[in-house]
Amino acid sequence: MRNLWIFISRYNAFFLFIIFFTIGVSLTLKNNAYQRSVTLNSSNEVVGTAYERLNVFKRYLNLGMVNDSLAAENAKLKTSLLALTTVDSAKDTKVIDTITNQQYTYLAAKVIKNSITLRNNVMTINKGALDGIKGGMAVIAPQRGVVGFIRDVSDHLATIQSLLHKDTKISVVVKKSQALGSLVWGDGNFNIKKALIKEVPNHIKMYVGDSIVTSGFGSFPKGILVGRVSKTNVATNDNFLSAEINLFTDFSTLQYVYVVKDKTAEEQKALESLVKPNE
Repeated sequence: MRNLWIFISRYNAFFLFIIFFTIGVSLTLKNNAYQRSVTLNSSNEVVGTAYERLNVFKRYLNLGMVNDSLAAENAKLKTSLLALTTVDSAKDTKVIDTITNQQYTYLAAKVIKNSITLRNNVMTINKGALDGIKGGMAVIAPQRGVVGFIRDVSDHLATIQSLLHKDTKISVVVKKSQALGSLVWGDGNFNIKKALIKEVPNHIKMYVGDSIVTSGFGSFPKGILVGRVSKTNVATNDNFLSAEINLFTDFSTLQYVYVVKDKTAEEQKALESLVKPNE
């Protein structure tokens, strides 16, 4: 206590200045409308700027959570849209519950690891067996384009065999002619923005700009846009046509993906296992 009194007595002039300055400012603001309005406007501007910057910081901190919720909402919308587009309009059918009875549903997942510079690229997502993920499920990009297939699954995580992998092969069609082909990546050209459509019958005409979509044969739903033909008549060592494709999927910026759950996949797999080779 003694030290406090010594400190106050030593700096009493400073404390008296602060007291009289505060009294003077308060009297000035109280008795002069102009100074009061200027001070209030200035203080409001300072406080408003501070709150604005604080809100920007808070929004930045919550950005990840917002992205997660938007990805989940997009998955629901894609599922609903798929239900509407897969109804056979040629038949007089009364649809009671398209969401429950449709073949495909989407599950949003966040990419937590991704490689694009290897010959066999694999990525990891934050969803696993507890979320219903199983090996072989198709994975698509948020806007359009294919990503790959689920490879290995743990309780909370899963790996994806990317399209940018030498063993990935996806059944596709030329949208205009509906001619079947196989989408592959590589063959000596490891450009992450390009792939090849191979095994197209020789009598089919392909043109630059033709759209390539999934065929529906396999894990991918039919009609998902894959890319556009950028170069025709690519030389390969077979008796089929091949073409170079500009991919819609940008693998270098993937942050979220959608895992496609096929309701009939297990049933189809069990049925087809009954067919013996060369039968």
